[in-house]
Amino acid sequence: QVQLAESGGGLVQAGGSLRLSCAASGRSFSNYAMAWFRQAPGKEREFVAAISWSGDTTDYKNSVKGRFIIDRDRSKNTVDLQMNSLKPEDTAVYYCAAERRQFRWGTRYPDDYDYWGQGTQVTVSS
Repeated sequence: QVQLAESGGGLVQAGGSLRLSCAASGRSFSNYAMAWFRQAPGKEREFVAAISWSGDTTDYKNSVKGRFIIDRDRSKNTVDLQMNSLKPEDTAVYYCAAERRQFRWGTRYPDDYDYWGQGTQVTVSS
């Protein structure tokens, strides 16, 4: 059974940091782009960051550029999201996802992703 499991969420004050981790099991995603999305209450799921299958290329939502860093360990089948200088507007459930097709750079569109984790809550207090 293929699973993506997020961890590392929690409650943090504005300006603080959190590191989210996503561990994949059931198959290797080393040839697949991975991404993080988030969904705040009453809002649609939105793209946060993506990393290419090789790890050489990354993409970020404008509002998190310079604050968040996505990286991956292909040998361990993991992808992480380091979040710094957190703001209350970063509060959301964060999901990791794996792209449907191999050897891609990682898109911003949820429909391009086949596998999703259950999500981890991030709450930033002001």
